Amino acid sequence: MTTEKSEILKLNNNTFEYELKQAKGPVLVDFWAEWCGPCKQMDPVLGKLAEELAGEATIAKVNVDESPALAQKYGVQSIPTFLVFKDGVEVSRKSGVTSPDGLKMLLD
Repeated sequence: MTTEKSEILKLNNNTFEYELKQAKGPVLVDFWAEWCGPCKQMDPVLGKLAEELAGEATIAKVNVDESPALAQKYGVQSIPTFLVFKDGVEVSRKSGVTSPDGLKMLLD
């Protein structure tokens, strides 16, 4: 697995499907870009959530500039967009800056 210090998975076209299948529990995927101010605003929120939910849920990121096919496949038209997958199937989504509680609600 590709993990950063905060245990946020970095996914791309090659690793997305595999990591979704390997994950235990729900997976929250943040579709983002380096140039996106609101996306950067969400970084500390996601880091905190990853620590808080370690072992219960997986937090992951997809850079839409590096993996545009994934963004297109899942109909991501604005960023940040958060998709939640359970057993490899999308179960919920939300776009825009979101509170930690809002993200937790998506995961439930």
